[in-house]
Amino acid sequence: MPGDISDLDKNRALVDWLEYQLRQAKNRVKELEVKAAQEQRARERARAEMSWKIQPARAGRPAMLHRGACTLSAGEHGLINREEALIALQEPDIEACEICRPETGLAEG
Repeated sequence: MPGDISDLDKNRALVDWLEYQLRQAKNRVKELEVKAAQEQRARERARAEMSWKIQPARAGRPAMLHRGACTLSAGEHGLINREEALIALQEPDIEACEICRPETGLAEG
């Protein structure tokens, strides 16, 4: 009959529709991955804000206590909790960073 759509045309249209749906789903997955990565960075930043770290002594400079998010501390150092930071600050060979002032956060607790 004239005007009827062939099975071939129907299946081509279906393939086009499914490819469109797949592109949409892939784009959504990318968006969700970006969002998940941003949320992970935010959680890590929040944890760092509530923590401290000790930069080891080097080249005649004393060890230094920093807030966990302080960017002046060179290299990666493990984060320590409030109690450990209080102990570290009492050590004579560990100084507090003059920029991030870790003792301020310690006085709050």
